[in-house]
Amino acid sequence: MSLSTHALDTATGTPAAGLAYRLTDSAGAELAAGATDADGRAPELGGVEVGAGVYRLHFDTGAYHRALGLHGFYPEAVVCFEVTDPAVHHHVPLILSPFGYSTYRGS
Repeated sequence: MSLSTHALDTATGTPAAGLAYRLTDSAGAELAAGATDADGRAPELGGVEVGAGVYRLHFDTGAYHRALGLHGFYPEAVVCFEVTDPAVHHHVPLILSPFGYSTYRGS
């Protein structure tokens, strides 16, 4: 199964470059960590092997906003998702602003 994410900053209208993240499994074990690239993508996730189960993507939104000179409301965004079919690609994007965030099951 392949996994990807794409972080977009709606306050600036640009990719959320430099946003630190980590992927954990249901037991809390870290499977990958890094920061989004200039396009807001996480290349470190490309090599992670995940099977059926529950996972969490933790995004350090507090540090990201502080680096931009902003104070946001959410210091962290955690997206919990379940993989039921490990044979298909799972895309878990983050749409971000200082005072909110959303996500969806991408393709």
